[in-house]
Amino acid sequence: MSRSFYWLTAAFLLVGSSLAPAEPKHGIAMQGEPELPAGFTHFPYANPDAPKGGNITYCVVGSFDNLNPFIIKSLRTTARGVIDTIYGNLVFEPLMQRNFDEPFGLYGLLADSVDMDPERKWIEFHIDPKARWSDGQPVTPEDVLFTYDVFTEKGRPPYSDRMKRVEKLEKTGERSVRFTFNELSDREFPLIIAMTPIIPKHTFDKETFDKTTLKPLIGSGPYTVEKVVPGQRIIFKRNPDYWGKDIPSKRGFDNYDRITIEYFLNSNAQLEAFKKGICAVNMETDPVKRERDMDFPAFKRGEVVAETFKSGIPPVVTGFLFNTRLPKFANVEVRRALGMLYDFEWANKNLFSNRYARLKSFWQDSELSALGHPASEKEKALLAPYPGRVPADVMDGTWQPPVTDGSGQDRKVLKAAFEILKGQGYRIENGQMLDPQGQPLTFEILTSSQDEERLASLYQRTLAKIGVAVSLRALDGDQIQSRKQRYDFDVLIGASGFNNSLSPGIEQRGRWGSEAAKVDGSFNLAGVADPAVDAAINAMLNARTKEDFVAAVRVLDRLLISGNYMVPMQYNPEQWVAYWTYLEHPKVTPLFGYQLPVWWRKPN
Repeated sequence: MSRSFYWLTAAFLLVGSSLAPAEPKHGIAMQGEPELPAGFTHFPYANPDAPKGGNITYCVVGSFDNLNPFIIKSLRTTARGVIDTIYGNLVFEPLMQRNFDEPFGLYGLLADSVDMDPERKWIEFHIDPKARWSDGQPVTPEDVLFTYDVFTEKGRPPYSDRMKRVEKLEKTGERSVRFTFNELSDREFPLIIAMTPIIPKHTFDKETFDKTTLKPLIGSGPYTVEKVVPGQRIIFKRNPDYWGKDIPSKRGFDNYDRITIEYFLNSNAQLEAFKKGICAVNMETDPVKRERDMDFPAFKRGEVVAETFKSGIPPVVTGFLFNTRLPKFANVEVRRALGMLYDFEWANKNLFSNRYARLKSFWQDSELSALGHPASEKEKALLAPYPGRVPADVMDGTWQPPVTDGSGQDRKVLKAAFEILKGQGYRIENGQMLDPQGQPLTFEILTSSQDEERLASLYQRTLAKIGVAVSLRALDGDQIQSRKQRYDFDVLIGASGFNNSLSPGIEQRGRWGSEAAKVDGSFNLAGVADPAVDAAINAMLNARTKEDFVAAVRVLDRLLISGNYMVPMQYNPEQWVAYWTYLEHPKVTPLFGYQLPVWWRKPN
């Protein structure tokens, strides 16, 4: 079936059984029904009575040269805050808002209600009649149509790929728009459509859409861009006429009059700015560094506090990620041998005061993890077309990475890794590890901070013991992003981290899918192109029951562990935030952990 845009009148669209009316809903969920009932007043982790006012400054490392987050140019150097998973979508909004207190539930935002057939072959959004752009113009179905038109022709992944799964996009009424999906779609995709930001047709020029810009853009969000200092600072001003301030999914959000995002060259400069009161919050992940850094006068006086939050989602997956597009990393057994040589026990004892746990699974500490769970019959059926892809210990859930004695000199692990490489035709001559063609096995690790360089140096020292020569290259954030976008790297470290959730979905296709491996600027940095991985992702996206969903994610976990695409490092299950005491937050912490967009500044 071909995909196309249909610009049709409401009368014509009422023809045909595929457009039979359905019962409008206030929300939708990936599995089952949404947790919050119709008529809910606010998200449980938001304070509907939070005071409005005051200013806040967030601080980040890097730079920016663009305000349009939807284009491939300056993909990763777009100003923070325009759309942002941490600070909120300040300028552009989607049709529906995610509730971060359930695995994957969406509720009305630009669309006040939604229809969706049980098979999820189509979804129809009814735009809230109150929805307005910041210039006062109404949000219309034509804006939705334009968004997908321009994203398809001029946008970046994943926005540019959305229409590949849409058979028809059509206006069905004065305020309604319907997506009909083709055979490439899956059961999650309607929710992805619901979360896609919408842009105004009347303020964007399609011909120049793919050009970077520092001109403030018109959006429907709670803030407008007040001031831009390129590369250094962007200031957002709360729109007093924001259309959505009283709808349930936004009540208690967007509490500051102004939000400033300040940029710094490195994390040390950022920390010093926090100590001086320039930055409102500090989200350090290293517990040892936290103790060292929190020794300054304002903290001792009680003007800054540190708080730990519990999250119910899997930890961020970080480690040394191999670019498998390169011949040196194409062999999974070579990657497995190299992966054995990160000495977590030494690092945990000497760098982290034994406060970390070893990261082993891509869905660590959750029911979605393959660890501790022998493969079910459903999992075995999914893997049956791909025999031999998953080793026995990963299949039965007992796999563990090598454990060293913590001395930094554990010869048994070095010997085991060498034996694997030897079995693949590698040998050591004159202290160098040579591949089957007699070429030295060498690679470069890119780092963007002193902490990353410290961990890379540890890995470098261990690899040198078996003749693998590793070089380190320190780059700033912009340089790292540029190299990632072109896949111009051997191995990445912290910049390759992946957030995971209890409802993994289409983002997994972007991280691990074969199609994404061929697209410049995608998040499949490892270059994974495995039909078994593709099949597991498709099974996950099309699962109708929780049992099927869990089975598919565990299969994906087993395949990623077995593929040795990354050398996982360590994690701390707690969320830690230091903040100045003029800030306050709700008492309820949602499933996904603390949410900065619902914090507020205490009235003077």
